[in-house]
Amino acid sequence: MERAMSGLATTSYGRTTDERVMLAVHGITANGRSWGAVAAHLDEHPLLAPDLRGRGRSNRLPGPYGLRRHADDLADLLDDDGGEPRIVLGHSMGAFVVVMLAAQRPDLVDRLVLVDGGFPLALPSGAESADDLDIAALLGPAARRLEMDFADADAYLGFWRQHPAFSRDWSDVVEDYARYDLDGTRASTVAAATIEDGAELYGPAWYVEALRSLRMPVTVLRAPRGLTDAEPLYAPGALEGFRALVPQLEVVEIDDVNHYTILFADRGASRVAASALAGRPA
Repeated sequence: MERAMSGLATTSYGRTTDERVMLAVHGITANGRSWGAVAAHLDEHPLLAPDLRGRGRSNRLPGPYGLRRHADDLADLLDDDGGEPRIVLGHSMGAFVVVMLAAQRPDLVDRLVLVDGGFPLALPSGAESADDLDIAALLGPAARRLEMDFADADAYLGFWRQHPAFSRDWSDVVEDYARYDLDGTRASTVAAATIEDGAELYGPAWYVEALRSLRMPVTVLRAPRGLTDAEPLYAPGALEGFRALVPQLEVVEIDDVNHYTILFADRGASRVAASALAGRPA
């Protein structure tokens, strides 16, 4: 079910119960429907998956964007949903957003589950700072689609079917995500939002301090392959190094997934859901 919550278009999964609703936050060019496979493995536990500002059905909301602005939007949403602490998940850039939410409003976050994101990315060879980066080029096909026009939904689905991350993992969940993402003849994500947000993923001082401030349990799940099914976002062993900032960090390695299929394929989504369910109050 889709509804507006504090201005953000939000997809609700699961049944209505007395259990505290989880919050799940998507990646840099994505939308809330990216959590469909994980929701299917949550035993009907209620889950809210908003479209962030500049994405999905929230793409008419104006900038500025940035991790802190997104965290403020999510805090408003959770305050309107009762203001109770809950398990919060984030994938890719969404993991960075939920870290900022937890740092700014720890009263709203009981536990963090970060999916292949949330820790400062290593700068590519030759770059001295995030100012030197071509964020769109680093994102690959996901960013290229934002400048393209598509004749119809079938053409848009055809684009996604050819994406290297989904070459052997097309599913009804991926199709639902892609259909939802199409806004007329174009992808729904605002390209300027991805550039503004992407520049903040390389560890500015204020973000490092946000990580250092975390006191709740934090789990991060790592994919061994990246956005185009090749080099990973985090090299083997890299995430363990962040325990100097987050001593309570639990690192979970997920086999045979890439940056997308850790969320969209059952073999990844089931592990993400298990990590979330492990943190439910008894």
